[in-house]
Amino acid sequence: MDKADFVWVSVSTALVLLMVVPGLALFYGGLVRAKNVLSVLAQVLSVFCLAIILWFVYGYSLAFTEGGALIGGFSRVLFSGMADLSTMNFELAGSIPELAFAAFQATFAGITCALIVGGFAERARFGAVLLFTALWLTFAYLPIAHMVWAPGGWLFERGALDFAGGTVVHINAGVAGLVGAYYVGKRLGYGQEAMPPHNLPLTMVGASLLWMGWFGFNAGSALGANETAALAFFNTLLATAAAVLAWTVVEWLDKGKPSLLGGVSGAVAGLVGITPAAGLVGPGGALIIGVVTGAACVWGVNGLKRLLRADDALDVFGIHGVGGIVGAMLTGLFNAQALGGPGLASMSEVPHQLWIQLEGILITVVWCGIVSWLAYLIADKLCGLRVNIDAERQGLDVHEHGETAYQR
Repeated sequence: MDKADFVWVSVSTALVLLMVVPGLALFYGGLVRAKNVLSVLAQVLSVFCLAIILWFVYGYSLAFTEGGALIGGFSRVLFSGMADLSTMNFELAGSIPELAFAAFQATFAGITCALIVGGFAERARFGAVLLFTALWLTFAYLPIAHMVWAPGGWLFERGALDFAGGTVVHINAGVAGLVGAYYVGKRLGYGQEAMPPHNLPLTMVGASLLWMGWFGFNAGSALGANETAALAFFNTLLATAAAVLAWTVVEWLDKGKPSLLGGVSGAVAGLVGITPAAGLVGPGGALIIGVVTGAACVWGVNGLKRLLRADDALDVFGIHGVGGIVGAMLTGLFNAQALGGPGLASMSEVPHQLWIQLEGILITVVWCGIVSWLAYLIADKLCGLRVNIDAERQGLDVHEHGETAYQR
């Protein structure tokens, strides 16, 4: 075990936790109406915790142990054999204990499930959300994680590039959020009355914590205190800054005014776009990825959203889905050494790599789309997925949790 690597991955695990609670929770909480802020906070917190427990019980084993091309095996159920730290030796963990690797990956599973909450925010029952999470983690996240990241996984063996979760985390969550928006239906009054964020300073704080924690998410995926971590760290900083300005400029030109909401949305878009590429492209590629992703996601949350006619309340697909797709494709391009990346030796290899990247995107979209729909259907039949009209009008904070965020 390399102690420096172990410390860096442990710190990175804590940083990813910071991304979720409080980061993502506050980011989402500020975007909804005041009567639903606690419901979003509770869903993000509980969904994340449920995912961590399931990861310990069977999730890690199915995602990362040897099995087939689609899913792993059961040799690490309940972290079997991982208690004796002196005997740990796992290929993917490199110079850190397998337990540290499993803990780091647990936070990835947790935040992916928590991201989905934004697609059906302000109208879903708490119990049904938890049941959906258990089903979706098992049948959507674990197979995609195994296929992309585990030796023997189908996309891994094909050579798909995904440094820190462009397909596994962001496209996966984006598609699930979009399917949820369609399945649950539009919020009462959607398209007829204004539904502005109730607390943009809260959203700004959440976005800032997301950016800070994302250094653990991306640079931690190097699994060591090394040159790759340094590259991923700087690329995360650069691409995000570029995406903030790209979103701001596009919005300024389109609407006449640059907004804070646009700026923080651009930050998240840039973070999403650089995630699959962080340790696989040079700084020049990261800069372009940030600019393109920021601009593309402006369209994702406006033009594309209107075309899809879905009430994706917090733009999970418009930012995470679109940003993940753009980032995944550009990773295949800027990985080339001729474009400053550390990977492909010849530009003649780029078309094939782009095809492999597209395969990964399409498989994730189709697999996740089907599984998500079935998981929503089961949760709906067993728990009732959507609250009734009176509860939605009153607000989920009072109806679902018996609390209010603000005292009058």
